[in-house]
Amino acid sequence: MERKDKINYYLDIADSVLLRSTCLRRRYGAIIVTNDEIIATGYNGAPRGRKNCIDTQYCTRETLNIPSGQRYELCRSVHAEANAIISASRNEMMGGTLYLSGRDSKTGEILSDTTPCSMCRRLIINAGITRVICRIGENEYTVTSVRDWVFNDDSAQQAE
Repeated sequence: MERKDKINYYLDIADSVLLRSTCLRRRYGAIIVTNDEIIATGYNGAPRGRKNCIDTQYCTRETLNIPSGQRYELCRSVHAEANAIISASRNEMMGGTLYLSGRDSKTGEILSDTTPCSMCRRLIINAGITRVICRIGENEYTVTSVRDWVFNDDSAQQAE
């Protein structure tokens, strides 16, 4: 039997976490690991006490045909990355890695474009997380240094 590499091991755990997601469009699971220890987990779903999309059987963004990555303010859910960050203290996350896995809610297929949205990137930067690893295939992933998001600020508008 071949031993699974550490990155895919943690991505598999994030993939298990997404099974708790309540989104009708896309399911995400995130874990934060520091010093080879899982600090927190998170999945996308409505805030505590509010009805989830799977309960209401209604998604505003889907009904309005809003493309992925746009108009998040219309979404009922808190993102997986945000929920993981909320569950940990900053001193635990400092220098850690966030692992993120996503699947299509209808087909269960791995999302090959998994990456944190711009709002979650800001949270990740402020949390002190240094690396984000996103599953994009069964054993494929991307590795991003959070410093890249700091120095390549996609939220800064340049005057032309």
